[in-house]
Amino acid sequence: MILISSCMAGLATRYDGNDAHVEQLDQLLQAGKAVLVCPEQLGGLPTPRPPAEIVGGDGYDVLDGKASVIDINGCDVTEEFLKGAQQTLKLALSVGAKQAVLKEHSPSCGSSFIYNGTFRGEKKDGVGVTTALLERNGIRVISEDDIDLDNL
Repeated sequence: MILISSCMAGLATRYDGNDAHVEQLDQLLQAGKAVLVCPEQLGGLPTPRPPAEIVGGDGYDVLDGKASVIDINGCDVTEEFLKGAQQTLKLALSVGAKQAVLKEHSPSCGSSFIYNGTFRGEKKDGVGVTTALLERNGIRVISEDDIDLDNL
């Protein structure tokens, strides 16, 4: 089984209430090889919700208590992001997932780049909170930019 960000399966789970559908993933879903996740919803955040960014590092730093996830209104949503990451890991382990295709740039799901915490649309190298936790537990995470269906 493979975890897939639910927004990339066409569900309106993004922070802005929209989706980020990636057609390439449809055949994995139709074949019953994928499980959908939205870590931010699993952490208890509503949809839509204010955009959030990691301040002071990346997802690994959040796991280690060295950085926070703050929304655009200045609210600390770190606990919700940590809870969502933990719930996602629990789901991954329960279905035996060894891989995940998660939404790039997200403070939960980014696997190469995340927004830099200034809310100016600027990105930096780094991973989201859920990606960091999955990777620490041996689950390979890629983004929609790296999909190779032959290797999933």
